[in-house]
Amino acid sequence: MIRKDMFLALIIIVAWGFNFIVMRWGLDELTPMMLGGLRFLVIGLIGCFFFSRPNTPLLWCIGYALSLNFGQFAFLFSAMSFGMPAGLASLVLQSQAIFTLLFAILLLKETVRPYQVLAIGIAIGGLAVIGLDNEDTTMTALGFGLTLAAGSSWALGNIFTKIISKKGYDANLNLIVWSSLVPPVPFFLCAYFIDGGDVMWSNIVNLNLKTLATLAYLSLFATLAGYGLWSYLLSRYPAATVAPLTLGVPVVGLTSAEIFLSETVSSMQWVGIFIVLLGLILNTFGGRWLKKISQQPV
Repeated sequence: MIRKDMFLALIIIVAWGFNFIVMRWGLDELTPMMLGGLRFLVIGLIGCFFFSRPNTPLLWCIGYALSLNFGQFAFLFSAMSFGMPAGLASLVLQSQAIFTLLFAILLLKETVRPYQVLAIGIAIGGLAVIGLDNEDTTMTALGFGLTLAAGSSWALGNIFTKIISKKGYDANLNLIVWSSLVPPVPFFLCAYFIDGGDVMWSNIVNLNLKTLATLAYLSLFATLAGYGLWSYLLSRYPAATVAPLTLGVPVVGLTSAEIFLSETVSSMQWVGIFIVLLGLILNTFGGRWLKKISQQPV
């Protein structure tokens, strides 16, 4: 990458990593379902004036939106409300890479390579270490489980993206923006049945500058600007060059959580974190490493 694009990549990594800290602040002011509904409402209402409507059929848009947007963040916001630390959430959510590979095998009949099986096994082992050891941390089993559910929903959204792209429909920022008009409906319905109408109304009338700043960051900066820059990089460089950048997100998330939220991670969980990152790195670079090895003269 040229220097300017490396700087843009760094902005994305920091924005998406710090995103989890902002989510935690947002949940101090709003219920999980209200935070999710308002976030996507802002994205959809503002974005639709600047991005053209995608040519993706409505049913595919709905499936994409319910999995990637509603499912992922309904589970993630609930997990963080039920004891999942923001820093660990930024890492455990990367389980989406494992679930994406598994769903691709089961639903798309894609073949899996031996190094990918090894990578999955390593990452699952790391997640098990994190999940089984919550000494000296605020993480709960429910929060951990809900975060894994969020990762699986993200992975299902990735499968929808793959199918939509293969069919020749838009799977770009236009789809992200216009599909954001779908999640507010299930989010607000869940908020009504879970929290009640009085709590919903209280969340709305008590919106303050902190809440508005949180919504602006999550919707405009982390989503529209973040994915816009991500699409720009993907249009200029191979996916194999750009995709590994997401490995920096949990690093920023864990560091920011320790600085801004005073979150602690136990010694065994740090071991689990490094094991998970090792699995993710192997899954990302394993094919490239094997290709280089095979090309070396004997």
